[in-house]
Amino acid sequence: MAQALVPLKDLVQAKTRLAGLLRPSERRALAQAMVQDVLSVLCAHPEVDRVTLLSDDPGADLLAVKYGCDCLAECELGAEGFNPLLEEAARRLVCGSGQPLLVLHGDLPLLRGDDITAVLAHQRRSGGLVIGCDREGTGTNLLAFDGDSAVPFCFGPGSCARHLAAARAAGVPVRVLHREGIALDIDGPRDMAVLLEALDGGATGDTAALLRGTGLGARLALALETLAPVGDGRTRRC
Repeated sequence: MAQALVPLKDLVQAKTRLAGLLRPSERRALAQAMVQDVLSVLCAHPEVDRVTLLSDDPGADLLAVKYGCDCLAECELGAEGFNPLLEEAARRLVCGSGQPLLVLHGDLPLLRGDDITAVLAHQRRSGGLVIGCDREGTGTNLLAFDGDSAVPFCFGPGSCARHLAAARAAGVPVRVLHREGIALDIDGPRDMAVLLEALDGGATGDTAALLRGTGLGARLALALETLAPVGDGRTRRC
């Protein structure tokens, strides 16, 4: 069996890079729908017997109760900054458990149970670190490891290469895993465009219910049509 740790940022301040597309209440609704999809997958998975939300958001306790998760408040950890907070939470969960730990973002709306199955199979086969990368192959959306294969967390821009280097420096077996359900995290307009296309293909869940066939989804699709890519990967209005 395995454990999972899901950090959840303050939903009121969530997804600020989508401010040009969504109102604050809509960004909160999107962030909550996505984390609910992630929790649904984890809590239903037969190989995951404990899920912990790491958050100071006022609604985190209610989410934990709804899904039968534990909730760990950031303010209880005595650490500052995203990576130190995650490392301390992970240390507490892994210590003495003998179980692998999944650390994954809460904004993975296409995550499915077979993604988790694949990650755990790779981790148990190698006994090392599994890195679930983003669509560009540069960021990290998931880490899986056990007590003998933990490395310093480097979440942030370019984190995939840094996690890979940290594992190799420590002599830890490591594999980078590319899977659609892990790769799509929602940060900016281009990610929203990919998500809407996937939802049109039949994806289900709370995020799909929020966006597919709704006024919000139609307005988003129309707004995204007015955005054109530019060379640095950002977007500009036509």
